[in-house]
Amino acid sequence: MTKNELKDFLDAKVIEYNNPKFNESDPIQIPHTFTLKEDIEISGFLTATISWGNRKSIIKNATHMMALLDQAPYDFVMNHSEKDLETLKSFVHRTFNGDDLAQFIVSLKHIYTQHNGLEALFTTHAVTDSLQPAIHQFKQVFFENEHLQRTQKHISDPNKNSAAKRINMYLRWMVRNDNTGVDFGIWDKLSPSQLSCPLDVHSGNVARKLGLLNRKQNDGKALTELDGALRKFDKKDPVKYDFALFGLGVFEGF
Repeated sequence: MTKNELKDFLDAKVIEYNNPKFNESDPIQIPHTFTLKEDIEISGFLTATISWGNRKSIIKNATHMMALLDQAPYDFVMNHSEKDLETLKSFVHRTFNGDDLAQFIVSLKHIYTQHNGLEALFTTHAVTDSLQPAIHQFKQVFFENEHLQRTQKHISDPNKNSAAKRINMYLRWMVRNDNTGVDFGIWDKLSPSQLSCPLDVHSGNVARKLGLLNRKQNDGKALTELDGALRKFDKKDPVKYDFALFGLGVFEGF
């Protein structure tokens, strides 16, 4: 396949998967149940945080999480009491437990009260062609108040060579807006050109089979390599190809 043929193939797959039908089996359906900006970004962040493992389990547990937050995540974050945090202790998704969830709520309140919210925090630390430095700074701020040490493992750090799959997926949700009904595009201070592909086992394997990625590990170095390849196809919106790579891997077993 020539470069142009590969681009045409991937562009067609983007169209095939980047539509509302994608939401029916994807965790992105959780923030789609909200309309308030802050509810969308908080529910999206919490959902993305537990987005590893079986997708049905992710959706089930994220739905339960929103119920624990009274279907009003922003209000819960801003106005919770210690007693409210205790009601979260029963939550569990793999290694993310109720203590972690309670810590996330406390840290999110810190971000909204001291750093003007999630969008402002990521925007402040973004650079022209990448949000990876912003992810690193986000983790520093997220845990700058008193916190549980065990909870730190649930936010990745690109400075430690992590591909930060879940946060990059979350940023795609918040920043991209192509009016297809999938990604939200509610963070207009950032550009899709700054985004990185959410690199996981599915997108990584497909990328290697298509010659877009040589590195064997799904780490930060692999993410840089894949970003470079996808930007050659579309430098303004490179992560739209996440739909193609993920769709080919998950739905077609490519």
